[in-house]
Amino acid sequence: METLIIFFALLVGVAAALAAIAVWTPRKTPIRAAAVVIAALFVPVAYFSVSDLLSKPKPMKHEWFKRHVDEAVVLGVSLDEGNAIYLWLRLDDSLEPRFYRLPWQTQLAEKLQNLIDEAIQANAVVTIKNPFSKNAFENLGDLNMHIVPPPAPPFKKPPPPAQIFNPREKDLKGA
Repeated sequence: METLIIFFALLVGVAAALAAIAVWTPRKTPIRAAAVVIAALFVPVAYFSVSDLLSKPKPMKHEWFKRHVDEAVVLGVSLDEGNAIYLWLRLDDSLEPRFYRLPWQTQLAEKLQNLIDEAIQANAVVTIKNPFSKNAFENLGDLNMHIVPPPAPPFKKPPPPAQIFNPREKDLKGA
């Protein structure tokens, strides 16, 4: 969300610069006034278009800022048969989930569905290694997707070592 505010501020700055250029050009007053009005209308239109994009999935090939991520946990998969594969991912450097869209591939969809089913039965998690590499899903993700089993429950604590009374010790504990 923070990057959205930064980009919107840059967008407003560009619109203001264009409006300033239009005002200071040697044109007739109605043309300069129209340029300022168009620049002023540009800001709310850009805001509403950007805020509408927040709820829509991003194509995985358009992820530029998180391309360095080594691993992502699959939180959910939704299959729109023949159209797209939708993935909810939690990237390794963030707790926030992200929503991505992949083009439809029947074999990839079947593999994802099978992995999710196996993970549910084993109470495990599906992870994707290098999710944004160029060939991550072109090779059907054969080397990328893994089921990570849950951590083993802790063992019982070992009993404490036996305490032996030593009569030669000067400092007697508990006495």
